[in-house]
Amino acid sequence: MDWFSDTHYWLGRLVFQRMLAVLYLIAFVAAARQFRALMGTRGMLPVPAFVARVPFRAAPSVFHFHYSDRFFAAWSWCGALLAAAVAAGAADAVPLWAAMVMWTALWVLYLSIVNVGQTWYGFGWESLLLEAGALAVFLGNAATDPPVVVMWLLRWVLFRVEFGAGLIKMRGDSCWRDLTCLYYHHETQPMPGPLSWFFHHLPKPLHRVEVAANHVAQLVFPVLLFTPQPVAGWAALAMAVTQLWLVLSGNFAWLNWVTIALALSAAAPLLPAAHGTPTGSPVWFEALVLAFGVLVLGLSYRPARNLLTRQQRMNTSYESLHLVNSYGAFGSITQVRREIVVEGTADAVTGPGTVWRAYEFHGKPGAVRRLPRQFAPYHLRLDWLMWFAALSPAYARAWFVPFVERLLENDRDTLRLLRGNPFPDLPPARVRARVYRYRFTTWRELRETGAWWHRSAEREFLAPTARSAPPGTR
Repeated sequence: MDWFSDTHYWLGRLVFQRMLAVLYLIAFVAAARQFRALMGTRGMLPVPAFVARVPFRAAPSVFHFHYSDRFFAAWSWCGALLAAAVAAGAADAVPLWAAMVMWTALWVLYLSIVNVGQTWYGFGWESLLLEAGALAVFLGNAATDPPVVVMWLLRWVLFRVEFGAGLIKMRGDSCWRDLTCLYYHHETQPMPGPLSWFFHHLPKPLHRVEVAANHVAQLVFPVLLFTPQPVAGWAALAMAVTQLWLVLSGNFAWLNWVTIALALSAAAPLLPAAHGTPTGSPVWFEALVLAFGVLVLGLSYRPARNLLTRQQRMNTSYESLHLVNSYGAFGSITQVRREIVVEGTADAVTGPGTVWRAYEFHGKPGAVRRLPRQFAPYHLRLDWLMWFAALSPAYARAWFVPFVERLLENDRDTLRLLRGNPFPDLPPARVRARVYRYRFTTWRELRETGAWWHRSAEREFLAPTARSAPPGTR
């Protein structure tokens, strides 16, 4: 079928697939390095307990059939190795059917992890990676020209990501409508980056321009994706640029990078077509692509309807395979930053003279003289959940006490999630958690103190807690 494929998309497909494979690699490595403390057999939210109460049909995963920490580690590292091979071009060096098997394997491997990840994997970028990964299965490889149907479905994903985020802002916090949200956002976002302090101190008129530009990028450019070229291509490129601005200003795991990959795939028609004679596609491949396209359109009903409702839901999956989802972020903006500071002491009995030593996290703000670091697209799951816990204890009800229990045992896997262990010889006798109000320092305060943050104690989050049983007796 002449209309089925278009050589003008060859570079867009290439860039999208290679970027997606790299992001899969990062996601699998993050899973392999963090799972034991988060959801391993002795983790804070163990997978075995989850699969015992949640049926397979609600959360399809290989771990319903077998789980051990070694098996999960092997599963994750196999995913990382396969993703690295695909990123290096392995899927373009094999027959079409084998390339599809590779992409399907990546999707199945990661779906099995996400569906047992519980709150640790409750982020919109998990569903976005899976949705984009499912479409990558049907993009073909170097043996075929890019199928137009799938390239347009990628554009449909990009539209929902950006337009959904734009609508939820306009329906949410009034600061988006009066253009003042960025007076606060760079300071109060979940995990600031090394440039966030400087973004926060930009002049307020420029912050208003940033918000206005964001509205254009998320409410106007997505509509232009469905206009003729070159307008659609230039709109996609502009969206990629705005995503790079977000990359510079904070840490949002791979959300921005998947969006950039989608935008570059949509901008591909601006570039020259591939040289040579069109290679065509096998009939069986065309049939599979068209069937999958019909499935995606059918599953798009609820996400599309969600965009039109006043009760718009963000980051929602409507089926357990995460094939078509709704997206959106920061419908409301917190104007005050609060952080939970976790501390331990060697004193069995605490009092006014007790010396408390803080546990420092990799990405979450803690010591005031430490400049935030860039971690994205790598995802620090515990750090992110600590931000939510500071908003409300309800977000941490299931996992915070188990986290403290493991600190009281000097649990090796849990301590690997932190920057260091202030009790390297013996576990602390007690651990407590307190809520502090944080704000970025001013230019003058930075020069005088060398501190990027100023903080003041507000309240107790968890009273000093001792071990309730010897280690390993749970």
